[in-house]
Amino acid sequence: MVYRDFQGIRLSGLGFGAMRLPVLDGDDSRIDREKAYEMVDRAMASGINYYDTAWGYHDGNSEIVMGEALKKYDRGSFYLASKFPGYDLSNMPKVKEIFEAQLQKTGMEYFDFYLFHNVCEMNINQYLDPKYGIFDYLMEQKKNGRIRHLGFSCHGEFDTMKRFLDAYGEHMEFCQIQLNYLDWSFQNAKAKVDLLNELNIPVWVMEPLRGGRLTRLDAQSEGELKALRPEESVTAWAFRFLQSVKGVTMVLSGMSSMDQLLDNLKTFEEETPLTDKEMETLMAVADRLQARKSIPCTACHYCVSHCPQGLDIPYLISLYNEHLLTVADGGMAFIAPMALSAIPDEKKPAACLHCRSCERVCPQQIKISEMMTDFVEKIG
Repeated sequence: MVYRDFQGIRLSGLGFGAMRLPVLDGDDSRIDREKAYEMVDRAMASGINYYDTAWGYHDGNSEIVMGEALKKYDRGSFYLASKFPGYDLSNMPKVKEIFEAQLQKTGMEYFDFYLFHNVCEMNINQYLDPKYGIFDYLMEQKKNGRIRHLGFSCHGEFDTMKRFLDAYGEHMEFCQIQLNYLDWSFQNAKAKVDLLNELNIPVWVMEPLRGGRLTRLDAQSEGELKALRPEESVTAWAFRFLQSVKGVTMVLSGMSSMDQLLDNLKTFEEETPLTDKEMETLMAVADRLQARKSIPCTACHYCVSHCPQGLDIPYLISLYNEHLLTVADGGMAFIAPMALSAIPDEKKPAACLHCRSCERVCPQQIKISEMMTDFVEKIG
C-alpha cells in the first residue's frame, strides 16, 4: 500500500469511500451488510486506514454500517471521516443536532476527519452566514477533540471555492474535490488544485473514476494507453494520473464489490506517476471523451453582450455539457441542477427569448436557442 504523510499521520493513499457500498435488490437504502463487512475486513488487512462516509449516503445508512464494520478494530488503527450535510439547506440550523446524531450512528466518540459537505453555489451564502453557527460549532468540536481535522468538500465553481477559502481557509486542513483526468479541464479542476497548492492545503480526491466512466474507454483510446503500459488496466490509468498531481494526499474510491476493491488494492501497491508522453496521451483521450458529448463553446462571451436577457450563456452551456456527459455515462446528474438552483429564475435557461441575437455573433455557430430549449426539457 502506498502511504502519504499528513501532519505526521501515515494515511493510506487509497481511501475507502462508503457512498457506493453493495446493496440488496438494487435498493440503495438497503446495504448488503455481510458483503460490506467483508470488504472493510479486506481493506483493513490490506493497509487501507481511511474510511469516508456521510450523513446522506445510502439514505442515511452508510454511517451506521461503517460504524458496525469498524467497531471490532482498535480505534487507533483507522481514520473515520464524515460530513455536515449542507447540500440540504433545511439542515443549516441543525449542526449540533446532526453532529451528535452522527457520532451516535457510527458509535464513535470522535471523527478523525470532518467536512463541510459539498460547498457550492446553492449553499455558500448559508455556510458563510454566522446566524447558523456552523463554523463556530465545528471549530468548538475540534477544540474539544471530537473533530481531529477539519476540512471541506466542494463541487462548486472555482470562484465559489475561493470565496469559502477567503472566509475560512486558514482553518481548513484539507479540501476534497472532484478530480480525474476528464475533469482536469472539463470542470476546471486544475485551477482548483493550483489554488489549494498555493495555500498549502492538501488535496483529497473524490470521483477519481467519474462514477465509473473512466473504467471503460473506446478501442482507440484503450489501444493508445496499452501501447504505453501494456500491463496497466484502463482503471489504473485514472489512479496513475492522480499519483502525478502535486498536492494529492488522499484518493477516495467508492467500491461496490470485492472485485473492485481487489483491483484498486493492486494498483496502490506501488506509485508510478505518468511520464510527460503518457500524460499527453491521456489528455488527448480526455479531450475526445469530452468532445463527443459537448457543445464547443470557447467562452468568448460575444453572445452575452447581445443577449437582451443578460443570460450568462457560456456558464449555462458549461452546465449543459456537464449534464449531457454525466447522463450519457449513466452517472448521478446532480451538479447542473444544483448549480441552476442558485441562479435567479430570470437568468435560467427558461428565460431565453429565442430571439437568436446571440447566435448571430457566435464564432462557433452554436445553436444556442435550441440548446436552451433542450436544457429546459431535460432538467426544467
